[in-house]
Order: sequence, then C-alpha cells, then structure tokens
Amino acid sequence: MQTKLTTKVAAIGEEIGLELGTQMVKSYQEANPSDVHSYLIGRNIIEQILAQPGCVGIQFYNAYNEQGQKTLVYVGVDANGKSLVEYQVVNTSGQLDVVKGIVADRVRIPTTKPALDDEEMWSFD
Repeated sequence: MQTKLTTKVAAIGEEIGLELGTQMVKSYQEANPSDVHSYLIGRNIIEQILAQPGCVGIQFYNAYNEQGQKTLVYVGVDANGKSLVEYQVVNTSGQLDVVKGIVADRVRIPTTKPALDDEEMWSFD
C-alpha cells in the first residue's frame, strides 16, 4: 500500500485542454458569480516549495488573509501526502537540524474578471 501511495502523489494532476478547462471555469463562475474567480502565484515561490527535500507536490488550502479576504495557503507535500511543515537537513557541522518548511500565501487576485463568454478566460489583464 505504501508504494502505491508514494507513486500516486507525484503523479496527481493532468492536462485537460482548453475546451474542458474553459467549460469547468465557466460552470463555476456562473454558479458563483461573486466568488474570487482566480489566483495568481509566481514561479519563484512554487520553485522554492518544490526544491525542499522530499517535496513531490503542493497542496492548496482555502483560507482568509489578515483582511478577511479569501486567499490560498499552500505547502509542499512529501510522497506520502504529508505536509512538509518541517524537515531534517544536515548542517555544516554534520549534525541533523530541523528546518521549518515553507507555508506560503500572498496570491494575486486579479481585479478584472473576464466575461463568461470570452474565449480568453485565462487572461489576467
């Protein structure tokens, strides 16, 4: 069982294509017109999270920021699906140290929302 889970975490997610992606987004936005429609996360923090030892994916949590606005908090996960809130490293003295994992936020929420019939649903102008 452990081996199956280990191989599954890194493989989660797949390309779905523009047509299905557009339909999924449109369906959500029609059902939730006042909800946040998208979040933008930069490459740097994603790469920092994925560069942590043993990290094979990122888990995203719905959250509210300090101003009460909807946001995402995201954290790396290991091959067992466990959040990497801390991990061990060997320090310069050859001793094991515990390092805090990256728990991130500060997404950008676009201020303009695309029209539901717009084919460029993915634009952040």
